[in-house]
Amino acid sequence: MSRSYTASVVVPALRRSGVVLVETAEGDYGQDAGLKCEVQPLWEAQGVLGHPLRLVKKEYVTLKRLMQAVMGPGWRHRGGRVTPAGLLGTRTGRGAATERLALLLLVLEARETGRVRLVGGTVDTKRGRPAVTVARLLGCTASAGERVLERLEDLELVLRVRLRTGSGMPNRSRLMVPAVAAAHGRTVADAVQEDRAEALEPEFSDPDVTAGPVPEPEPEPESQVSGVLVTDEADVAEPDVAATLHTDHPHLVAPVVDLSLSGGFSGEGRGGEGRRPERAGAGEDQAVDGEPDAAGSRSPVAEVGPLRGEKPKESPVDERVEQSRAGAGAGGRLKAVSGGKAQQQRRVGLPADLGLRVALGPVSWLWERLSGWQQNRVEEAVKAELASLKGLLAVPGGAPQLLADRLTDRLEETGGEALIRKPFGWLTGRGLVRRPSCSDRRCDDGTRLDTGGECENCGNVVHIRRARRAKTAAQIERELPHLGDGERRRILEERLREHTAAEAEDLVRRQEQARTEKARSCAARAAAAQRAEHERQAAAAADAVRQALPCEDCGQEQAAGLCEACGYRRRTDALVAETTLVAATWAADLDDQDAVAAVAADVRASLADSIAQARGAFMDLMEPNELDADPVSAASALAFCALQAVEQALPEFRVSALGRLRQTEEAEAEARRAYRTEQGRRWFRHNPNGADAIAAATKAAETARERTAQYLLAVRLEQLREQAAARIEQTGSALWTDRLPELAARPLAGDTTGTVTA
Repeated sequence: MSRSYTASVVVPALRRSGVVLVETAEGDYGQDAGLKCEVQPLWEAQGVLGHPLRLVKKEYVTLKRLMQAVMGPGWRHRGGRVTPAGLLGTRTGRGAATERLALLLLVLEARETGRVRLVGGTVDTKRGRPAVTVARLLGCTASAGERVLERLEDLELVLRVRLRTGSGMPNRSRLMVPAVAAAHGRTVADAVQEDRAEALEPEFSDPDVTAGPVPEPEPEPESQVSGVLVTDEADVAEPDVAATLHTDHPHLVAPVVDLSLSGGFSGEGRGGEGRRPERAGAGEDQAVDGEPDAAGSRSPVAEVGPLRGEKPKESPVDERVEQSRAGAGAGGRLKAVSGGKAQQQRRVGLPADLGLRVALGPVSWLWERLSGWQQNRVEEAVKAELASLKGLLAVPGGAPQLLADRLTDRLEETGGEALIRKPFGWLTGRGLVRRPSCSDRRCDDGTRLDTGGECENCGNVVHIRRARRAKTAAQIERELPHLGDGERRRILEERLREHTAAEAEDLVRRQEQARTEKARSCAARAAAAQRAEHERQAAAAADAVRQALPCEDCGQEQAAGLCEACGYRRRTDALVAETTLVAATWAADLDDQDAVAAVAADVRASLADSIAQARGAFMDLMEPNELDADPVSAASALAFCALQAVEQALPEFRVSALGRLRQTEEAEAEARRAYRTEQGRRWFRHNPNGADAIAAATKAAETARERTAQYLLAVRLEQLREQAAARIEQTGSALWTDRLPELAARPLAGDTTGTVTA
């Protein structure tokens, strides 16, 4: 591509994609003089253990060399060294990028012989199995894959080889990549010769098995191709795609309902086990659920069959039918098959979740051999195990790779996937099960799950057992020194068994004790919860009783002992009293009760004016009808206005009192003392009248004056409160006959309107 095309099209497209972060270095004229590209998914994958994009340096080098060999344009280095162009390095124009991707995927799928593993199952016979294989690799239609394959064939980069049988009839197709075979020192002719020899092996079908009930033909049969969008009709049938070995029957035959097999053909008998067919009708071998078996999923271990003289077993189809009946309500997607049965659809590939793909990567071949119901159960087991591992690991994201390592180790113990006859049982009962060797939850086969090292607790257990054995052997030697080796070994084993039985009994006792303690704790928690519920109910009942009490001041019903308006009035009276005391701290002689009373009267008059102004402003904003409609709310609003007026006035009186108290003789004396003390500090002794010394001394004097004013205010307020309390005690013993007229003069709830109007 040209430089201008890269700058105007490629780089902006990369930025818009959000996958690549492109940072530019601008030149003298604002152009991009340099680019720094960061692939975001690749960068984020570096911190995730087991991520497929987390590659090491040697893997990057291998991938780069492969890319250069396939599609590198070629470079001439400064030192004179030349990197030749790849297989498609000089290919440009329309479709070049698609061809590069297709060739890269084919090279990755090719074996050492250059042969590419083709897709299995029924495919579009007009296009052919190689074209469908390319289409599935690219994720496009079969026709588009065929066009890409034809262009690669024109460039002589891939070959489609059609083998023939001994009688000269067309047989299976092969897709070869000559460059891969040449890289391994082999030729395509050798691979074709091997494939032809394999194709000539005789495969006979049992004449008693091939015939079976044929369903009534449909005028427009549905396509059996899965995974590829194909719109073309099939013209020519390939022998390995759809073998029609049965005799043609007239169309007016009555439909036959099969009783045992889903399709009524012999090909259904061997199910989805993945072994080679025992007859020539390979195209009839379809799994019950309609999913094609992968061509490379053949087990290298021969299985028993009726043609080898072994005892017949129960049909795998019947087993899958029972599984489908059991899993019909498990939430899996069901599809109808012939015979009226339904089964969950099997997934050929691993689940789409990245964690599940990483965890099940070592057993992908076993996954393909599972039915749909079994795959759902295995997926649930893997998710549960991953959830338990996440709670044990300190590093997040390492659970999938840890589970994959466990499955790899279990496969090595078994001897490989080929020796596993029951994949579902092996996965759920052996592969995914954690096997702790001690009581530590982080132990698995003697290995710590969080660190990957040896389990120290297991080492302690082994050390304790060895020490116990050595101690028991020494006791036997000391007690019975003349025993022979066989008798000594028998007694040693017997005593060790007794010790183990005693430890088991002690474990049972401790477990029972733990269960008892747990039950006691649960009972205590239940009792505490019951007590809390009783207390809550008692508090709710008391609150209900309190809410039913009338107001103590005005007698309003259902006021919880004090209505809202009276509550505001009480708070207002308390603040008015506090304000009068604050004003009296500096404006009156505290020992002169008359002077204090005069100051209090002046303050009350001033606050009354403020309250009247606030109420007047509120009345101006309200309509008279609104006050008459709800007199209780109106009284509360007026009381709240009075409370706000007093709350705003109290801070002003406090500030005024502090200002006056700062000018008292006590405050001035304290300020002078602090000034001299700060001026006499050792760091100011060399220049006590300097600017710094004077500033520090002035600041200290102001601080001392402020503290003295606050102290005087607090002391004088306390003195005034004590005097007020003494007066209340003196007047508190007044007779009720003197107080009743005052209480009778207070308005009741029914007189609120008149009070507000006045």
